Amino acid sequence: MNQISLPDTDVMYQALLNKDASFEGIFIVGVKTTGICCRPTCHARKPKADNVEFFACVKEAMSFGYRPCKVCHPLQPAGETPDWMKSLEKELNQSDTMKFTDQDLRERGLDPVRVRRWFKKHHGMTFQAYARALRINRAFGLIKHQDKVIDTALDSGYDSVSGFHEAFKKLTGDAPTRSKTKQVITITRILTPLGPMFAGATEKGICLLEFTDRRMLETQLKRLSRLLKATFVPGKHPLFETLNQQLGDYFAGRLKTFSVPLDIPGTAFQQDVWQALLKIPYGETRSYQAQAELIDKPLAVRAVAKANGDNRIGIIIPCHRVIGKNGKLTGYGGGLWRKQRLLELEMGRWQSNSSHANHSVHQSDHVAVTNSNNAPQKEPAIL
Repeated sequence: MNQISLPDTDVMYQALLNKDASFEGIFIVGVKTTGICCRPTCHARKPKADNVEFFACVKEAMSFGYRPCKVCHPLQPAGETPDWMKSLEKELNQSDTMKFTDQDLRERGLDPVRVRRWFKKHHGMTFQAYARALRINRAFGLIKHQDKVIDTALDSGYDSVSGFHEAFKKLTGDAPTRSKTKQVITITRILTPLGPMFAGATEKGICLLEFTDRRMLETQLKRLSRLLKATFVPGKHPLFETLNQQLGDYFAGRLKTFSVPLDIPGTAFQQDVWQALLKIPYGETRSYQAQAELIDKPLAVRAVAKANGDNRIGIIIPCHRVIGKNGKLTGYGGGLWRKQRLLELEMGRWQSNSSHANHSVHQSDHVAVTNSNNAPQKEPAIL
C-alpha cells in the first residue's frame, strides 16, 4: 500500500490546538514527553509543538511505541457511547415506551446528573427529553397508520391524552390529530472512521448523510424540512441498519456501490447533477467541467459546482470524486482532508482502522433536532 498523504505539520498542530473535528481520521498525534497518542479532538492538555509527531493512524503510532490515550480513546470511533452508558442505551432501545425516573437510574448504578449532562452535551437535550422523543417518534408512526390518538397515547407510555398531546406538539410543532398529513424524518448518528455523521430517513429512503461538523449542516436541515414538509425526530428506522452495514463495508474496502434506497428532493437541474455524480466510477475522478458536459450544460460549471455543494447525501452520492480541472482538490463540505482520504480509500492507498470500519449504529446515538419551525442547535449541543 502506498504512503498516504498528511497535511502540513503546522496545519495539523493548529488543528490539535483547536480540537478540530474535521481532522478526525486524518491524523493521530504522538506526544513524545508522555508516550501517548491522541486523536485531534483530545481534551487533554496540549503539548508544545516540539514535543509532538504525527501519524496516519493509531496502528502506525503504536508501532513507534506510543500508547493509546485514556482520555480520547483513539482506538474507538469518535463519538462512541461510553461503556457506563451502554446498558441504559440497550434497555432504552428494547423498550422505547418505558419511563425512567432519577430513582430508576440510581437503581442501575447511574448518577442522574451525569446521565443528564452527557445527553445534554451529545444530544442537545436531557435524557428524559430524549426518551420522550423516542416515544413520540413511535407514536407518529402509529397515528399515521390509523391508530386512535387515545390508544397511541397509552401505548406510548403516557398516563393521559393531554400530556401526550402537549409533548407531541412541542416536539413536532403539530397536534397528534394533524400528523396523518405530515411526514417525519427519522434522524440518527452513525460513527465512521472519519468522524460521526448524521443520517436521516423517510419512508422512501435515506435523505441525509452529512458529517456532523459540516458548516452548512444547519442550512441543509432547514432546506430538507421545507422540501419534504417534514419534522425531524430522533428514533429507529429499518434503513439505518442497512446504511450502517454498507458504510462499514465501504470503509473496509469491500463495497464500491451502495444499494440503500434514497430520497433526494431537489430541482430538475440538481437531480441531473446528482445523477451524474452517481455515474462516476469508484476509484475515479471527474472535473466540474466534465460533469457539466455530461448533463449537456457545458457553460454551467459554476452552477454544477453549487449543486454538488447542495448534495445532502455524502459518500453515497459521491461529490468527493469531483475535482478541479487542474487536478487539484476543491471545496468539500466535510473538509478537503476528508475528501482526500475518501479518494485514497477508493484508490487503494488508505485502509481505515478495522475497529472503525466494523462499528454498529447505536440507537442512543440519535441527534436532537428541533421542529421545522425552529433552527437546530449548533455543535456540539446537537450531538
